[in-house]
Amino acid sequence: MSNQFLAIRPRRMRKDEFSRRLMRENVLTTNDLIYPVFVLEGEGAIEEVKSMPGVQRQSLDVLLKTAEECVKLGIPALALFPVVPQQYKSLDAKEAYNPEGLVPRTVRALKKAFPDLGVITDVALDPYTTHGQDGLIDDTGYVLNDETVEVLVKQALCHAEAGADVVAPSDMMDGRIGAIRDALEEQGYIYTRILAYSAKYASAFYGPFRDAVGSAANLGKSNKYNYQMDPANSDEALKEVALDLEEGADMVMVKPGMPYLDIVRRVKDEFGVPTYAYHVSGEYAMLKAAAQNGWLDEKACVLEAMLGFKRAGADGVLTYYAMDIARWLKA
Repeated sequence: MSNQFLAIRPRRMRKDEFSRRLMRENVLTTNDLIYPVFVLEGEGAIEEVKSMPGVQRQSLDVLLKTAEECVKLGIPALALFPVVPQQYKSLDAKEAYNPEGLVPRTVRALKKAFPDLGVITDVALDPYTTHGQDGLIDDTGYVLNDETVEVLVKQALCHAEAGADVVAPSDMMDGRIGAIRDALEEQGYIYTRILAYSAKYASAFYGPFRDAVGSAANLGKSNKYNYQMDPANSDEALKEVALDLEEGADMVMVKPGMPYLDIVRRVKDEFGVPTYAYHVSGEYAMLKAAAQNGWLDEKACVLEAMLGFKRAGADGVLTYYAMDIARWLKA
């Protein structure tokens, strides 16, 4: 080797920071971030989510201050998740489409205060049902598809009327994207975007989220295997995405995130549409816990994780680290 000249030395381009920057294939910016937030009833209320250190449930007045900071940091959008009091939960989930409910009130306040901030609402019934499932159930506990879709349509219209920029059905019912798109068009909400949770898996990584929205106790030992996707499947995800796009989705979501980067890549390669991933509560909790124990460099690992999403083809990431990331990028 010492007597030979190497014409090709890949390390040459890795030697200095300037050349590493010049050849960098993916760049993370605040444009890639969506911040999921938990809103609860009350005033001046802040509740820590024990299983998600650093994440809080916030009443609307507090959330408005958080939103203001997000705007200053350049975060394009918030994703709203309600913490619904037990007395408003029911078998028919009627609170989900109450025009004076927590989500519509929050949407109206956010859009009035920050008209350019994107507001994404979750379209699903689990925060509103006494059993914690994402839909209406029959006497055996099976989640009914078509009956649930009827309620989801009402919920989506309620959110659109309140001013939501994006409705995001996360329930995984068959045909709900087409039904919601038809209803939005019929009611004149032609610019309301649909972010479809097209490949949402029945994952064990959702535990802390269910604590945060208060559905864990309602769900108990039940599961969501009969409507969320089997973690073993990949081809099925492409079928689900194709159906949602045919029905009128503007964007698609893969959830969870890092354990499913292969799905993100396949979806982006196959369809070339705006593709998002959810860096879910369990993923956040693992990184946070390891960092708090001094086992990982939190900033370095989080930013590396985000680059992993970008490299896999994600156009954006829903992450509870969004505000931290935005601050790190500005530093």
